[in-house]
Amino acid sequence: MADFHQNGNIATLHNLRANSSEAMTHALTTFAQFRKISLILPSLYSELEAPALKNIVDELAQVPYLHRIIIGLDRADADQYAHAVKYFSRLPQEHVVIWNDSPRQKAIGARLEAMGLGPIEPGKGKNVWGCLGYLMACQDSAVVAIHDCDITTYHRDMLTRLVYPVANPNFPYQLSKGYYPRVGDGKINGRVTRLLVSPLLIALKKVIGDRDYIDYLRAFRYPLSGEFAMRTTMLPDLRIPSDWGLEIGVLSEAWRNLAPKSVCQVEIADAYDHKHQTLSPEDATAGLNRMSTDICKSIFRKLAADGTVFTTHVFRTLKATYYRSALDLLESYYNDAAMNGLSIDRHSEEQSIELFANNIMRAGEIFLSNPSETPFIATWSRVHAADPDLMRDMLKATADDYDDL
Repeated sequence: MADFHQNGNIATLHNLRANSSEAMTHALTTFAQFRKISLILPSLYSELEAPALKNIVDELAQVPYLHRIIIGLDRADADQYAHAVKYFSRLPQEHVVIWNDSPRQKAIGARLEAMGLGPIEPGKGKNVWGCLGYLMACQDSAVVAIHDCDITTYHRDMLTRLVYPVANPNFPYQLSKGYYPRVGDGKINGRVTRLLVSPLLIALKKVIGDRDYIDYLRAFRYPLSGEFAMRTTMLPDLRIPSDWGLEIGVLSEAWRNLAPKSVCQVEIADAYDHKHQTLSPEDATAGLNRMSTDICKSIFRKLAADGTVFTTHVFRTLKATYYRSALDLLESYYNDAAMNGLSIDRHSEEQSIELFANNIMRAGEIFLSNPSETPFIATWSRVHAADPDLMRDMLKATADDYDDL
């Protein structure tokens, strides 16, 4: 049974095994009669060829409370788009596949670029941002959930528990963040959270002192989880990062826009596994190598916006403090794994720590060389102010792509 610990910064909603998934599903079905619930699935076409997504679709087909499912499809040609539409056709809910690489969607992108509001680079952030724009253009959902398409341990109960805190009208939460243990194949996973984010936040507190924002991030048990749900009232002013700092960026936006009592984390699974990124130590633009740099930049930018002054000396001290903190945590992870009959490869874990330590300096150097960098995609409220017809035209472009099939 899970504990019932509360950290005092944000609410933690545990799974105390005292309520059935059927009862929660029934409650959500009731809520959904007057608070429509939608789901966004950002997907690469390659994920349609993997077994994880097939199971996800099979599970979602049994969810009665979803009003709409929006699939953002990346890296697909015309034939692959047609296949994707057929692939998702077994979903009984209203659903739509947005072909992000279609000529019509690219024309929408060109309009945004002409106004200086286009996403900086392709990727998950751009995909999610576009799907959120489509959802807002529909103007009929009160709650939206987002999760990835590569979850190999997916069960529909994950979505039920994720959505419940923001769908329940008696709860104050505007955003819920999923958490779970990252255990699979006899190992403890979640390297970037364990070996980068947790020790980095500890080191930041030692080096720059107490910050409410640091305490806020430390309150999340799994800050890099890709599963979160929101009430749609917060979407128009939500800034989505265009790099790999999406999850930290969304949490930072919640920190900026919402009261702490409006944010919660919820236990959604006993075990969780998905497609693992490679470390890619030889390529700073790929894998966990790039991800770790982008996450560090995201945290540094937010702290700077709150008044923290960073210098080269601060980043050097931070790197050294992080390295010691990460090694101390690694000892705890190793002992925790051993006690639970799991394994940790200490050599590869220390290699990861060394790479992350270097990337703290690299991210710091990038930040100092371009402190005014704004890697966020424009908010949809700004886009609508600049081009009031664009969101309507997004709906039409998607409908016309369907008509061409």
